[in-house]
Amino acid sequence: MDASHQPTLDEIEERLVSLVEGRLTRDEADRWAARWMADDGLDWDDTSWWLLGLLHGIDLPGDGSGSCLHDDEQLRAWLTELRNRRAM
Repeated sequence: MDASHQPTLDEIEERLVSLVEGRLTRDEADRWAARWMADDGLDWDDTSWWLLGLLHGIDLPGDGSGSCLHDDEQLRAWLTELRNRRAM
């Protein structure tokens, strides 16, 4: 995918998978999703918009301990939910 075309649901899912597998940082995922969510000229299906919304803000702190608001277990649960939605 290049920077000029809207990502597909497969490409958005790959970002979540990369995050779960540790190949992408939370900051990278957040910045990537923010770029696409800020583009008002794009039209998204519900599942893509939902997933972008999860990725945007994925690096938010949860408390003073340095942990994130959404832990790794929750990321894996979102991936499972995404795959269930896609199977419908």
